[in-house]
Amino acid sequence: MESGREGSYRVLLSGGEGEYVEKKSRFIATLRACESEEEAVRFIEEMKKKYWDARHNCSAFVIGGRAELTRCSDDGEPSGTAGRPMLEVLTGEGIRNAAVVVTRYFGGVLLGTGGLVRAYTQAVKEGLRNCRVGRMRPGYEAVAEADYGDIGKVQYLLRERGIEPLSAEYGQNVALRLHIPAEALGILKKELADATSGRVGLEGIKEIYYIDKEAF
Repeated sequence: MESGREGSYRVLLSGGEGEYVEKKSRFIATLRACESEEEAVRFIEEMKKKYWDARHNCSAFVIGGRAELTRCSDDGEPSGTAGRPMLEVLTGEGIRNAAVVVTRYFGGVLLGTGGLVRAYTQAVKEGLRNCRVGRMRPGYEAVAEADYGDIGKVQYLLRERGIEPLSAEYGQNVALRLHIPAEALGILKKELADATSGRVGLEGIKEIYYIDKEAF
């Protein structure tokens, strides 16, 4: 079974906030998962209302597994010093379907273009550190069914490949429901067959995208 799907990308399992201070100016980054442009725009407007008294609420978002839609705004900062650097952090980290707003409270000292780029970039990075991140991967869902004599071999092979069963049903045999990375399917099928003399295979195989949790 071959797949022409795109590769993996990172998503926010939960949003987060972070703050960066530069010469008394506060840069508060707020990130949220967004599945559409409309959702991202609503989030940006929400942050503008929350931080209505701030000098700037700059924003960026990226939608789609291949970053099909990207937008950014400097919200009054010099062109290219806020929104674009913020967007580049998201795309550079492989983050998709997410939006970020960086709120600036002016500290009375001008930072210059280089200082602004650095501050907005660092604020987004601080925010990302406080998000829960997962990797959306192309793969397959399948069931491996083994008798009790073979289940130990099956579990060993799965551990070797870092595959944790989603569920297990114990009856006459043991049925393990699995999410399998796309690149591992063919190899795992062969290893299961070899280890059990062809008694165990993978059934009900269907293409999916699934999320691997990861630490940022």
